[in-house]
Amino acid sequence: MTVQLNHKVHVLFRREDIDMVRLENKVVIVLDVLFATSTMIAALAHGATTVVPTLDEAGARLAASGRAEGSYVLSGELYAETLPGFVSPTPLRLIDHGIKDKTLIYSTTNGTVALRHASAAAHVFAGALLNAGAVVKHIAKHHPSETILIICSGSMGNPNLEDSYGAGCFVDLIASEMGERDLSDASHMARAVYLAESAESALMRGRVGEMMHERQLLDEVRYAARVSHLDVVPKLLGTELRAI
Repeated sequence: MTVQLNHKVHVLFRREDIDMVRLENKVVIVLDVLFATSTMIAALAHGATTVVPTLDEAGARLAASGRAEGSYVLSGELYAETLPGFVSPTPLRLIDHGIKDKTLIYSTTNGTVALRHASAAAHVFAGALLNAGAVVKHIAKHHPSETILIICSGSMGNPNLEDSYGAGCFVDLIASEMGERDLSDASHMARAVYLAESAESALMRGRVGEMMHERQLLDEVRYAARVSHLDVVPKLLGTELRAI
């Protein structure tokens, strides 16, 4: 069963709920703050030519087959463990590895899957705290009257704090940039989460943030907590993300 969205701005807290809504004619923003969308955004900001989000490791290896050696980087994780032979899927580690002028072929447990499953929408953008301002300004300019659906990738089939916080950031920016539009209850909920504390505090408190603490990767969490730090608007064009 699909549900007709009756509000101009709506939030889904898990990627598993995508099948419940009609995506046609919607503007979709997909979030996976720790770390899939943050990593893809950072890669494009640091010179990657394009990003190929895949459903799984097999899909990533298939996407890499036939490409010239040195023209791409394979990066990804499954259940928070880096895939064998792949580069670390976090933003700073990937940037340190080197991504300039290369294609990023990327596979994650939730974020890349959410992007692929959202592809039926009219316009699909990869969003995170890092590029929230840039994405909202682009939508305000080019899609001012369309319904906006913010999709949180979530974690293990459940909502997570970092994506809910990120969704609230987008809702608040949309309200500031485009006026207090018709917000769904889920949008109000996400906005309340965002207004309750700082980005770094929220990201550190979540399950993934705690895991990164244990792995001594708090620099990655702090980087992902930088609101509107990058002026990059990645849009899904076919099966690839490109900065527009």
